[in-house]
Amino acid sequence: MRKYSDCPQILRDFLTYHETIKGQSQLTISEYYLDLRMFLRFIKLMRNDMPIQTKLDDIDIRDVNLKFIEEIETSDIFDFLSYLASDRVANPDSAAPEYGIGPSSRARKLSAIKSFYKYLTVRTKQLQENPVAELEYPKLRKSLPKYLTLEQSAKLLSSVSGANEKRDYAILMIFLNCGIRRSELVGLNVTDVYEDRLRVVGKGNKERFVYFGTPCRKAIDAYMEVRKNLILTDNRALFGSRNGNRISVTAVHRLVEKALLQAGLDATQFSAHKLRHTAATMMLSGGVDVKTVQEVLGHENLNTTQIYTHIENTELKIAAEANPLSKLDFSDESD
Repeated sequence: MRKYSDCPQILRDFLTYHETIKGQSQLTISEYYLDLRMFLRFIKLMRNDMPIQTKLDDIDIRDVNLKFIEEIETSDIFDFLSYLASDRVANPDSAAPEYGIGPSSRARKLSAIKSFYKYLTVRTKQLQENPVAELEYPKLRKSLPKYLTLEQSAKLLSSVSGANEKRDYAILMIFLNCGIRRSELVGLNVTDVYEDRLRVVGKGNKERFVYFGTPCRKAIDAYMEVRKNLILTDNRALFGSRNGNRISVTAVHRLVEKALLQAGLDATQFSAHKLRHTAATMMLSGGVDVKTVQEVLGHENLNTTQIYTHIENTELKIAAEANPLSKLDFSDESD
């Protein structure tokens, strides 16, 4: 937990609990860390009458203790959510930054806060009152996930080039064939690759096997020939980066973005996660039942997977309406 040294002990204990007892992934722990650090910094900013120009990222929260957290009220959390919705910079690297983050991002941060207070009230019983117990999540706009068509997928694969061509091609093939998450791909070891399947460690450190076909097998084999000549600091890692480390989630994001641009596709509309959507949609298009797709994707809840069936229903409707016969109407003609 040395990397969380800018956090108070009470937050480090929470992160340790979720890492060692709950078995949460490093990605989940990192998100808890970032979201709760921002939350505590905001509360401290509001309480300590600091100058208006004080940057949230500059606030030291290492002195935050149980008494500080105990004094946080529901109204403080509403203020934080309001700040996220209206005042938080959504794209800090942009020349013309926009303010206010979306409901899904706010919901994730609220989920982290709820988990933190559940730990303090139920798990460790350090607190009696939970100010977020009855707090509702921001209402999310229901939208169908974006995905690549078969033609776009083929175009993406055929456009891969560069010094890491074999690696990048294998990664894209795994995404499109197996539908695994970025964090799952990053965590793959050489020993996780079998003749026709991958052993994947998903959310909550739950293991599953995901099968792949011959083209994906060939792509992995071609990369493994290249990998023999790589010097990696972690010899277990299936995919490495230019500096010899295990490939990171950020590096995966960048290589997918690069491939999308090379294929002439809109990198603002598609991403590594959209390749996961693509895999799910293609499976359903090929006649795979939704329960099997749920197992492949590692979804705990079938409802999460069923959104892809809505895509299929939409496609079927479009196909029906595209049929020229659907535009003919003989209902007014007499016999």
